[in-house]
Amino acid sequence: MTLRSWLPPSVLWHGSGLAAAALILTAAPAPQASGMKIERVTSPGGIEAWLVESHDNPLIAIRFAFRGGASQDDKDREGLAYFVSAMMDEGAGDLDSIGFQERAQSLAMRMDFDAGRDVMLGNLQTLTANKDEVFGLARLALTKPRFDEDAVERVRAQILAGLKFDENDPETVASLAWDRLAFQNHPYGRPIKGTMASIAAISSADLKNYVSRVFARDKLVISVVGDIDAETLGRALDQVFGDLPLHSELAPVADANPPLGPTREIIEMDVPQSVAQFGHRGIARKDQDFIPAYVLNYIIGGGGFSSRLMEEVREKRGLAYSVYSNLYPYEHGAVFVGSVATKNEAVGQSLDVIEAELRRLAENGPTAEELESAKSYLTGAYALRFESSSSIASQLLWIQIEDLGIDYVNRRNPLIEAVTLADISRVAKRLFEADRLITTIVGKPVAAKSKEGPG
Repeated sequence: MTLRSWLPPSVLWHGSGLAAAALILTAAPAPQASGMKIERVTSPGGIEAWLVESHDNPLIAIRFAFRGGASQDDKDREGLAYFVSAMMDEGAGDLDSIGFQERAQSLAMRMDFDAGRDVMLGNLQTLTANKDEVFGLARLALTKPRFDEDAVERVRAQILAGLKFDENDPETVASLAWDRLAFQNHPYGRPIKGTMASIAAISSADLKNYVSRVFARDKLVISVVGDIDAETLGRALDQVFGDLPLHSELAPVADANPPLGPTREIIEMDVPQSVAQFGHRGIARKDQDFIPAYVLNYIIGGGGFSSRLMEEVREKRGLAYSVYSNLYPYEHGAVFVGSVATKNEAVGQSLDVIEAELRRLAENGPTAEELESAKSYLTGAYALRFESSSSIASQLLWIQIEDLGIDYVNRRNPLIEAVTLADISRVAKRLFEADRLITTIVGKPVAAKSKEGPG
């Protein structure tokens, strides 16, 4: 099992006896992104996948996702999708948890799931020689999960232990509080991992009900990279996914409209360093301004030591070790979010500097040098996302999830290169509202006061 939040899945191994095979699978080189052929494959049963065929290594990487994710959790069952993701290798068909995991180990198989806000993500990797048996085991997991009471209680205890740990982690507490303030009663305002009370209330029947509602072919996207041809893949798609229901039963999710501040909430925790999370509504992925906003975020806080916030907060003033920002274009509501960790007595000054930089960038835009540097890095680094079969499969999956088109790999860098100084200056005025930030602070901050805004 794996217990993670919304981020795309990483590889999971059960046990330590497969270290050599794990190394082989992880280190396998991939076809170059620039010369990659992406093929749309449709199975005899009508299931579609994107395929990058490569026979350089006897490996197959599959990434798949069901639309829905944690947004489908019932209000009094927060953490349900997360609980499901942790249970999907805990027995299926006639195999209990131990039997299933022993079988997976014997096949040198990787399989894990991860609950995001909008999707349930799946990861499957196999050696070519074992593909038929691995695909059969994956089919069992997807269509006949057991959710035995002993396994449910064991995993529940692990999740509860993780939640208890999170209660004392300033960054997690600040993030959860920020989501609550920004999204309020929307499903995005609920904790993906759930709460102590909600996890305690989830039953085996709840887990089964979630799978029956969400795991369906009409909301399924798949990407495959490796040692398999289109015809073989078509048969495999039906083998793994063909027994799933044709139609999901997703509850409708309204679009979120995060309020603007200024809102500042302080949560006291006896720690020497405070964590502050700040942000406000963002720009949707399909908005024509998203690419300029993406470049802009690199300039303000997404570019590591190259970013303005790092330069002003850390390098010039020594106020913090880390400060950064991100764009989160969720399906039903986009946000711009940043974070800074600093000693308690420097929180107020750090936030003042951050607000000043957001205001300055909104008013004046970036310099031509900053824009060219950002574009150069973002286009040059794109190839690093395609270094292995698994990373290519993940990139293709997210392109499908975000409905960007099968040619996006080739269009992405020209879109960034086309961003002009006028574009990015206009978007800076649209995106940044330094005086309307939602901010959560966890620690014992000095010279930082709570605020309540218009909402």
